[in-house]
Amino acid sequence: MNQMAIEVHDLCKRYGDTLAADGVTFSIAAGEIFGLLGPNGAGKTTTVECILGLRRPDAGRIVVLGIEHGALSRQIRARVGAQLQTTGLYPRLTVRELVDLFACLFPRALPTDEVIEMVGLQEKAGTRSKDLSGGQRQRLAVALALVNDPDLIFLDEPTTGLDPQARRGLWDVIRAQKRAGKTVLFTTHYMEEAEQLCDRVAVMDHGRIIALDTPEALINRHFQETAIEFVPLGEPPHERLTALPGVTQMILEDGHPTLYSTDVPRTMAGLFELVTEGRLAFKDMTVRRATLEDVFLKLTGRRIRA
Repeated sequence: MNQMAIEVHDLCKRYGDTLAADGVTFSIAAGEIFGLLGPNGAGKTTTVECILGLRRPDAGRIVVLGIEHGALSRQIRARVGAQLQTTGLYPRLTVRELVDLFACLFPRALPTDEVIEMVGLQEKAGTRSKDLSGGQRQRLAVALALVNDPDLIFLDEPTTGLDPQARRGLWDVIRAQKRAGKTVLFTTHYMEEAEQLCDRVAVMDHGRIIALDTPEALINRHFQETAIEFVPLGEPPHERLTALPGVTQMILEDGHPTLYSTDVPRTMAGLFELVTEGRLAFKDMTVRRATLEDVFLKLTGRRIRA
């Protein structure tokens, strides 16, 4: 049995009338990439901050690297790296100077140039942090989380603000950490990111975990169908759509139907028959396999948005 890097039991945290974490329970095995997936306000950041000791839980039990929360020693903290959504950086220090500074805070650190290259900031090594773009500052924050070569890495929405190329570059960094035997807990609202990277994901909404498993298992548990999406021009005939051959369910969001079909050719034939009858007009049709986005949509009735 794999050793657990993180164990969270019945975590609760309230801010006024808002229950940001409502009985959150999960565990993360050493060497696993684990994703907390959900929209902004779901409770992901609160959960991470409670695990890190940045916020005091109202209730629950947390164990990090075998140590009870509240008894985290300096040695354990030296084994942890964290990138949070908001990172305070000395604005007049350069990228290299900041990495050097953070390296001095730990008993063990990677070479500065290696860390900078890891996140693709070689050309900005001599640039002051105040002159970096938002995406570059985000990559610098990730670099600072990795500088001490941690065993356990927390990344809170690490790819927010990154362009697609930089995002995929950071995916490679996260995969490299796993290959090196590190444990990664990261939060995201990007479905593709979670499917590509995670060994397991916990889907959060309104402070609760509503589903937890591997991405493939979550999708297979909830869907054997293919998704058909389109934008209707006018009010679509809801009852006729749900009665189409092969359709097992239809989910509406903002008036846009998503049909889940076990027989795409027959469903498509039925759709175009409705068009021929003048009962339906649409644009932008997409036919695709079910994804984590569909799982969230099925469980909550809405899509994840930033």
